[in-house]
Amino acid sequence: MYNTETPICNIHHGRNVKRFREMLGIKSETLVQDLGQDWNQQKISLLEQKENIESSILQQIATILKIPVEAIQNFNEEQAINVISNTINNNDNATMTNPAVFNYQPSFNPLDKMVELYERMLEQQKELIEKLEKIINK
Repeated sequence: MYNTETPICNIHHGRNVKRFREMLGIKSETLVQDLGQDWNQQKISLLEQKENIESSILQQIATILKIPVEAIQNFNEEQAINVISNTINNNDNATMTNPAVFNYQPSFNPLDKMVELYERMLEQQKELIEKLEKIINK
């Protein structure tokens, strides 16, 4: 569980736009081009400094970034860090008592699956060749 005593901070839409844009590797120049002629580099910079952004602009940006508008509206970095740090702190012993929590071990051998797939492909090719030979012989 995470600490519920941590004060909830206001969500800063502009900072979230900038974070998501940077995480997705989208330059501000690209955002300017995609938003249209009314936009320029300075306007994007000012937008990313605004705490609250109009929903119509948020929707346009979310569409360009290909993320849900709710991600921009609701993402709070401090809360995310608190949840992650408290989860890690509360589960420190989890790796000792249950290594499968963090160390996924497949219950099958991937090499066996590849061989099985290859054999199935060969069988399908043989069937196809037989069908083609029958067609040619007719």
